[in-house]
Amino acid sequence: MILPNLNPLRFILALLVMLVHIPEFFRNRGLPTYNEGVIFHRGREAVYVFFVLSGFLIIRLLYREVVQKGKINLKSFYLRRILRIYPLYFLILIVGFLYYKVVLSYMGIPYEADYDMSNAVLMFVFFLPNVASTLYQPGGALEILWSIGIEEQFYLLIPPMLFFIKKKFFIRFIVILTMVYFAIFASDIFPFLRKFDFLYFYFSTGGLLAVLHERFDLGNKMHKYIKIAVLGIFLAYFCTDIFKGIDANLYHFFSMLLFSFVILTLSYSPLINIRNKALNYLGKISYGIYMFHPLVMQLIGLVMLKMVDKVAMSDITIILLSYGLVFAVTFIVSHFSYQYFEKPFLKLKNKFR
Repeated sequence: MILPNLNPLRFILALLVMLVHIPEFFRNRGLPTYNEGVIFHRGREAVYVFFVLSGFLIIRLLYREVVQKGKINLKSFYLRRILRIYPLYFLILIVGFLYYKVVLSYMGIPYEADYDMSNAVLMFVFFLPNVASTLYQPGGALEILWSIGIEEQFYLLIPPMLFFIKKKFFIRFIVILTMVYFAIFASDIFPFLRKFDFLYFYFSTGGLLAVLHERFDLGNKMHKYIKIAVLGIFLAYFCTDIFKGIDANLYHFFSMLLFSFVILTLSYSPLINIRNKALNYLGKISYGIYMFHPLVMQLIGLVMLKMVDKVAMSDITIILLSYGLVFAVTFIVSHFSYQYFEKPFLKLKNKFR
């Protein structure tokens, strides 16, 4: 069953991340930019929605596998994850390190990268980019990998746990796991969990709502007024500062619940349908959009600096060109990456469904 709205949602979330990074990047280069409005500051929250969506879809599939076959095929699961995530992850990793360590030096552009290279590479290779990014700040093109690392960490842990859980205990196990982990995260027992953003509870909460739907048809049974309220709060969350200033732990707790119900609301008997051919395709290539845009910004930044030196342009022209070029080039690069680099791996991945 194809769930409506989720591919377009992926694209919208990737777009929100770009809306944060583009003005930050060009301001740091001394170029005029624009980021007035709350929506230009919700990139991190967009990543949290990505986490919930990932947990919703993956744990849903694991639960269905247990229902249909009696157990989880761990080998097939990890092969699917490797074929979906690893090719683009390691491509960005290699290109990113080459860019900061070789290309910038060759171009005579100073870039401070005073950190232990071997430690950084090991952390990125073994899916601890959230730790490496916090400790070393190796550059935006590499730091974008932080969220992919957290996702892979969660999926290294959760399937082996669920492998031993019978179908009737799935919900109970995920509830206990989520609440216990969140309590530990929110406490001062292990402060590194917050320092390095080990935000596993977003994935498990999304997965919990998916299993609740599979068991009790929750998404279809939700009253339309509840769905309207969920979507309204979600819009207020991203478009206003209504929740600004609340305690950080409460913010995470509220966010993981809200985002999970939003995914459920958009997936089953949705009140709105944002799916069309263009948005659906942009959603398909959203992984590339998310991963490539920091590198594209580097390229466009160099071009814009050269143009500004040679051609007199108004601030509004520079801003429109900056945004327009980054969006256009990112979409084009992501399209070709999807069609000619990622797709062969995706076709192979489907053999292990």
